[in-house]
Amino acid sequence: MSLPVRDQVKYWGIATAVFLIVLWFLGDVILPFVLGGAIAYCLDPIADRLEKIGLSRAIAVAIITLVTILLFVVLILLVIPTLVHQTTQLINVAPELFQRLQAFLTERFPSLIDADSAIRQQLLAIGDTIQSKGGDLVNSLLGSALGLINVLVLIVVVPVVAFYLLLDWDRMIARIDELLPRDHVETLRTLGRDIDNTLASFIRGQGTVCVILGLYYAVALMLAGLNFGLVIGSIAGLISFIPYVGALVGGMLAIGLAIFQFWGDWLAIGIIATIFGVGQFLEGNILTPKMVGESVGLHPVWLIFALAVFGSLFGFVGMLVAVPVAAMIGVVARYMLAHYKQSRLYLGFSADD
Repeated sequence: MSLPVRDQVKYWGIATAVFLIVLWFLGDVILPFVLGGAIAYCLDPIADRLEKIGLSRAIAVAIITLVTILLFVVLILLVIPTLVHQTTQLINVAPELFQRLQAFLTERFPSLIDADSAIRQQLLAIGDTIQSKGGDLVNSLLGSALGLINVLVLIVVVPVVAFYLLLDWDRMIARIDELLPRDHVETLRTLGRDIDNTLASFIRGQGTVCVILGLYYAVALMLAGLNFGLVIGSIAGLISFIPYVGALVGGMLAIGLAIFQFWGDWLAIGIIATIFGVGQFLEGNILTPKMVGESVGLHPVWLIFALAVFGSLFGFVGMLVAVPVAAMIGVVARYMLAHYKQSRLYLGFSADD
C-alpha cells in the first residue's frame, strides 16, 4: 500500500528544502561540478552517435575530449587575448566616448545642455564610473582567473568531472531510474523525457545559436572596421539565448560606437545596422526554428525572472542552474495545468456528465 498523499508531499518537500539548503551553503564549491555536469549533458548526444557507428563508450569519450582540448587551446591562444585586450580598451575609452556624446548634444541642443546642467554632469559621472568600476572589474576577474586555485579548477577539475560524468552518463541515468518511487515511475519518466526534450532543445539548440550568432557578429563587425567588434559580437552572441535581447543590446552598442567612429559616413553606419538586421533575420527565421523549435515553451520574461531570482539567491552558480530549473518548472507546471483542466476543481459538476 502506497503512502498517503500528505506524507508523500511532506517527505518530498523536506528533500527539496534540504537540496536548496545544501546548494545555498556549498555555493561556489559546487561550481566545477555544475559546469562539468552541464558539459557532459551537452556532449552526451555526440557520444551516443559515436557509439551507434560502432565505437565503445570509452573511445567515443576519448575522441570528444581530445577535440575539445584542441579547440580550447586554439581559443586560449587566438581569441581570448584579443577579447581581453579589446574589453580593456573599450573600458578605458568610455570617458572619451561620453565626452564626444556631450559635445554632440552641446552642439545640436545648446539649450538642453550647458556647462552647469545636470545632464552634462551625469554624463561625465557615467563615463568616470565606467572607467573606474569597469577597470576594477576586469582587474579582479583577471586576478581571480590567474589565481592558482581557479586555474586548477578551470583547467583540471572541470574537464575531469565532465570526462567521468560523460563516460558514466548512461549508467548514471539507469541508476537514477532504479531509485524512482515505483508508484509514480511512469509519471516521473514522462516528466523526465519532457524535461530532457525541453533542455535539449533550449540549451543545446540555443547554445549553438548563440555560438553561431557570436561568430557572425564578431567577424562581420571586425570586417566592417568597427573598433571593439570582437567584444560587441561576443556580448551579442552570449546573451542571444534571450530572444531579441542579444540583437537589441549588441545593436545599440555597435551603432552607438559606429556613430562616434564613422560620424558623417552614413554608409558605414548603415552597414553596422544592416549586420544586426541580417543577424536578427537569421536568428528568427532560420537558426532558432531549425535548432530550437517552437515547442520549448520558455518565455523570455520567465527566463529573465529565473536568472534574476537564482542569481540573487545562489550567486553565479544560481545563474548557471537558472535556465535548467526554469525549464523543469515549466514542464511540471504544464503537466499540472493539464491535469487541473481534467479535474473536478476545474470542470465542477460537469465532470460527472
